[in-house]
Amino acid sequence: MKGEKILPTWFSENAMLISTIVGVIFGVVLGFLLRPVNLCDSWIQLISYPGEMFTRALQMMILPLIISSLVVGSASLDAKLNGKIALRTLFYFITTSFLNAILGVILVQLVHPGDPSIRGQMKSSTQFMDDRRNTLMDNFLDLGRNIIPSNVFTALFQQTQTVYEPVGKSVIDEGNLTNATEPEFVRTIVLREGTNTLGIITFALLFGTILGTLGNRAKPVIAGFRVIDDCIMTIVRGIMWITPVGVASLISGKILSVEDIGTVVAQLGLFVLTVGVGILIYQIIILQLIYFAITRKNPFRFYWGVLPATVTAFSTASTAVALPVSFKCMDAMKVDSRVAHFILPIGATVNKDGTALFVAIASVFIAQMNGITLGAGDLTTVAITSTAVSVASASVPSAALALMFIVLNAIQVPTKDIGLLFAVDWLVDRLRTTNNLLGDLYAAVFVETFSQTELKAMDTKEHEKSASLESNSDIVNANTSSMNLV
Repeated sequence: MKGEKILPTWFSENAMLISTIVGVIFGVVLGFLLRPVNLCDSWIQLISYPGEMFTRALQMMILPLIISSLVVGSASLDAKLNGKIALRTLFYFITTSFLNAILGVILVQLVHPGDPSIRGQMKSSTQFMDDRRNTLMDNFLDLGRNIIPSNVFTALFQQTQTVYEPVGKSVIDEGNLTNATEPEFVRTIVLREGTNTLGIITFALLFGTILGTLGNRAKPVIAGFRVIDDCIMTIVRGIMWITPVGVASLISGKILSVEDIGTVVAQLGLFVLTVGVGILIYQIIILQLIYFAITRKNPFRFYWGVLPATVTAFSTASTAVALPVSFKCMDAMKVDSRVAHFILPIGATVNKDGTALFVAIASVFIAQMNGITLGAGDLTTVAITSTAVSVASASVPSAALALMFIVLNAIQVPTKDIGLLFAVDWLVDRLRTTNNLLGDLYAAVFVETFSQTELKAMDTKEHEKSASLESNSDIVNANTSSMNLV
């Protein structure tokens, strides 16, 4: 009898997760079944359309969710604790990103997926053939400019980026290529389209932290943001019910849009396998060991509990888009909401464990394709630079390919073959995004565990304040009753 009750209960508690996994499987099967039909672009667009609407619905929630959750989260913590949490979060982000970069370097050296013959078999995409001149310093300076925007309203739809624009054209006299002159480039700081999430996060953190220090005067404002946060999460819960359909549509549409999966897998399969193995090692072994070491609990229960967020991140190739689902998973796994609301929005923008792993593997892979042997010093440079660029990377799909110019220039490897990876980046991007997302979720657990003393002290302080208010209220009521009797 107990077994009969447990099974339906388990299915009801995990209905969303099970339906999402079914959606993934259905999307993969449907995509491969329809490939031989050679559907036209219009049909592929129709198949992908539900997934596009699902992604847009989640994107619609990102900005209001980030603002409300950060204001509520930072206002719920005192300024001193905010600083401690920020330091612990930064330590965890940098340490795990560097760990991923080292893991990537070790794996790519062991597997050695780079084969010079690949360069002759595949055509490089022109999308990443501009030989970008941005340096690591440019990326970090842009990071600082975006952290402190000049206009918080402009940050809603624009972000700062350093670009190198040509100021002269190549001159060729009568077809004589030897007389060609290289164009000169000038460094320019421009505003490009896209939400400056870092700037919004900075403003929301400062606003919430100061709000939390204003005492009773700020309580109505904090309560208002808390209502907004609850309202947005209610909308998200409604969107979650179309997750299986959206996931199936996204995956099947992507499989149908790739021109020749067989050829790509045959030529770059070992590279994809190396990245996949690295991601699995980190998720199944390293993350679980970290979780067990800091909590002494079953790590796979947590891993299973956050799977809906992981699948959403895989389907949409964006940690930021999966943010609403991540909050829901954190609530379900009983992670302190103050910590989760503080860390997850920041992690979605800054923490890129999977990107560090991918950039390290891809950089050494291209060196191997060009027959270049990297020494211990070069490999160390790859690991450090991959960690640095992952922190400074933009939160957009395929941003990691652009970051590779910096790493390859640091170890003096030709950058012209980066475009080869574009053929498989639609898949690899999704794989590494799951690492990025899980890094944020496990960071919340890490920070919560090592902030227990401060969190309990805050709870005690709030409890004493509430008790004091109730006591004063009772005294006032008693005095009022006495006066009425008189």
